[in-house]
Amino acid sequence: MTASPERGPVLEARPPLTPLVLDAPLAGVASAIITAATRRVARRWRDEAAAGGAPAVDEEVVAGLLAALALAVDQERPGYVTGLLPRPAAGLGYRLVDMLQTELVRAWAAAGPPVSPAAILGPLNALEQVRQALDRHDVRELESHLNGVQGLELLVEVIHDLRSPLTSILFLAETLQGGQSGAVTPVQHRQLGLIYSAALGLSSIVSDTIELARGGDELAESEVTPFSLTELFESIRSIVRPLAEEKGLALHFGLPANDRRLGYPVALSRVLLNLTTNAIKFTDQGFVEITCEERPDGRARFSVQDSGPGVNPDALATLFQPFRRARDHNSYCFSGTGLGLAITRKLVRALGSTLELETRPGWGTRFFFELDLPLHPTALTPSW
Repeated sequence: MTASPERGPVLEARPPLTPLVLDAPLAGVASAIITAATRRVARRWRDEAAAGGAPAVDEEVVAGLLAALALAVDQERPGYVTGLLPRPAAGLGYRLVDMLQTELVRAWAAAGPPVSPAAILGPLNALEQVRQALDRHDVRELESHLNGVQGLELLVEVIHDLRSPLTSILFLAETLQGGQSGAVTPVQHRQLGLIYSAALGLSSIVSDTIELARGGDELAESEVTPFSLTELFESIRSIVRPLAEEKGLALHFGLPANDRRLGYPVALSRVLLNLTTNAIKFTDQGFVEITCEERPDGRARFSVQDSGPGVNPDALATLFQPFRRARDHNSYCFSGTGLGLAITRKLVRALGSTLELETRPGWGTRFFFELDLPLHPTALTPSW
């Protein structure tokens, strides 16, 4: 241990930046190229810091991380870096890794005789291992925040912050695709469809996460309200139409004679939208059909059917389980987490029904459920 008049005691393993990387050898680092590249990174950092282009980080912290990074790459020990990474400067590790990789590539390109591929792949692989270790470090940091007393509130706030920009993307993509801001070429029309599809997928994940935070079975409405089945179906059609057009799928809708009902339209719309977007996602050709028909007992049966490949039999046992991973593209779920279908079943249950499934290879898949939807006194006849 030595003393520094400005900073007090300093560990000998972490001396000031300039002597470490410009004059002294890097302890334990056998590769001359890695040593030289690390010194050039230090010079760049010092120059950028002097010009105000680098984050304000203590030089000793940078020196220690650079020495650990060089040793980690030379000996393929990524843990050397994460053990020293300071909590307030989590992005510092990524920045130094990128800078070192740039300098190594430059050194290999200028080397004579040329460096062998094996000598290049080793350090590059080690750098990737360091990046993965930094990713795991960041995940643990986030986990520590989420496990706190206000972890759930923090997650919900972040998810809510995503809703507004995603809604804006959906609106703008649909507006542009419809030609309301001027003519679009066929290529641009398809690109806008892809943008819309991606934003809608993210929006669904946001909604699923919020529903999960609520417990997944909490209705937005506190009591039944009058609503129009025609308007509800039209809203769903306007949302999913760009997805269906992008895949060349036909959309079919069927409604009963009596339009005005009493029920919980927000939850019902969420269920039908989830089922419809998922049907489109897993159908490559043919159609998706959304219907509501009156049963003899007065209940309304809702059905979403597609002409896709059907549900993989191996996935049926865990189809409604959240936090599962889809093994392949043919596994029928709303996202990689499996949240969508689990939330949908909970909402159907909260509406007083049961989500049922019919599927056959080559025939497709149909989700259906029945609800008590009393007629509203001002029932109207829809025109489709």
